[in-house]
Amino acid sequence: MKATLIPLVLILAGCDPTPPPHPETERTPSPAFATQAQALEKARAVEARLMDAAEAQRTQTESATPP
Repeated sequence: MKATLIPLVLILAGCDPTPPPHPETERTPSPAFATQAQALEKARAVEARLMDAAEAQRTQTESATPP
């Protein structure tokens, strides 16, 4: 029993449980999703414009209302 247990413990102790680090590589977007990425960017731009317009309308309404 000890004859097989000692080599097994030594083998397991020599193993490193952490994987080696991967080199940092730049991720290139897939051409298959280029149209979806463009649509998302357009949607974010429209959302920003709508939020700005809503804020302008809110300030205009608050300034027009008498206290």
